[in-house]
Amino acid sequence: MALKELGYETIMVNSNPETVSTDYDTSDKLYFEPVTAEDVIEILDHERPDGVIVQFGGQTPLNIARELEAHGAPIIGTSPDSIALAEDRERFGALLDRLAIPQAPNATGYSYGEVLEKVREIGYPVVVRPSFVLGGRAMEIVWNDAQLERFVAQAADVSPGHPVLIDRFLSGAVEVDVDALGDGQRIVIAAIMEHVEEAGIHSGDSACIIPAPTLAEETLATIRDYTRKLGLALNVRGLMNIQYAVQNGKVFVLEVNPRASRTVPFVSKTIGRPIAKIAARIMVGQTLEKQGFTREIRIPFFSVKEAVLPFSKFPECRVALGPEMRSTGEVMGVDFDLGLAFAKSQAGAGSPLPLEGGVFISVNRNDKPAFWPIARQMNALGFQLFATRGTAEYLRERGVESQMVYKVNEGRPNVVDFMINGSIQMVINTFVGERSKYDENAIRSNAIARGIPLFTTVAAARAAAGGIAALKHGQPTILPIQEYHKEILCT
Repeated sequence: MALKELGYETIMVNSNPETVSTDYDTSDKLYFEPVTAEDVIEILDHERPDGVIVQFGGQTPLNIARELEAHGAPIIGTSPDSIALAEDRERFGALLDRLAIPQAPNATGYSYGEVLEKVREIGYPVVVRPSFVLGGRAMEIVWNDAQLERFVAQAADVSPGHPVLIDRFLSGAVEVDVDALGDGQRIVIAAIMEHVEEAGIHSGDSACIIPAPTLAEETLATIRDYTRKLGLALNVRGLMNIQYAVQNGKVFVLEVNPRASRTVPFVSKTIGRPIAKIAARIMVGQTLEKQGFTREIRIPFFSVKEAVLPFSKFPECRVALGPEMRSTGEVMGVDFDLGLAFAKSQAGAGSPLPLEGGVFISVNRNDKPAFWPIARQMNALGFQLFATRGTAEYLRERGVESQMVYKVNEGRPNVVDFMINGSIQMVINTFVGERSKYDENAIRSNAIARGIPLFTTVAAARAAAGGIAALKHGQPTILPIQEYHKEILCT
């Protein structure tokens, strides 16, 4: 639409008719063809376009950018070489070293033996994933050699001929997404998003918040500095997404994607500026200054994106979040109070937070120190707590009372019985391990089937407790999004 407004004839190649079924007139011409080098080159030979844009189709167009360029396609925006540099682990690592930007220890390998050798040097746990994939496909957090062998084989099947990427897993880190725009002369940040779930949960499945509520100003300044340096070094012309992990105050770069990310609609709706439109105009020569987008917009409210997960439609699927994306949609909650914004996002995703009743709790040993203050808060909010034996004993030692209930395989009445009887209105169940997989599946699948809000990380449980407290003590602000945007103009 942005290019049509400037007088250009636009041609779209799309392999999924459903995605344009309601917006078929967005472009002047529309090809329903696979996004492969062979098919796109055939279209290019027929249409002879003045420019080709590869930034708005996810990972697939980036993967064929070099082939298109070799065929003579006039690719506009960020160059195929910069795209390849961001994907090439060794070249990108060298760029980060030159810019003095830290990243987690990492390596690459083609065979299981080579990958195993590199993992021994880095140390478990590690994240392994194929190159050139979208949605975290075949990505996994690996804790031992047996898991490593299985997942390396899977990664090789998903992306044959490309190396397996290995990263040290930054346990307990906060993940941050940044969407930015570049015109070859300057980089302007559109938004910095703090994830609710810790690093290790796919960014598409994690709730995220604008502005970042817990990051220190010093940390935000570092993120802004790294983003500017990377954007200029990659000569970004258009959109760029960078994912960071913040561990103990230190900022690590996880990856850079020189393309539009799935967060672009969320960011645009939050800040009130069409950043995809701005990016398209950059690619045909309009600078950021000419378009009046020269500084990061600071908003005086909170905007929360929450993932919509399909577990209720797939009852046999394991209800757990990890590095591989599971969500099929997303919603947005906005308010001047963070807790209320989070509560709105949960209601929009189909899991409104309860204001009374029972909360079932079962968390693993590592999560208990961080969790018990949340349990105390839930107790103070008037909820009755139900917990498995280990969790109940841990809470009792710290002055938080709960009713002990059996796990599914321990006897009756167990936690599922309490759900069926209507005694439990919210479930908090963090991953315990392979031995408890049966219990976890039974608990989580029953919660989903009965529409009981389910939280599988401590961070999400903390946000839920904050949302409930806000609902109990405040009234949500009901305003059209345009009224929130007017507040931006006043700051």
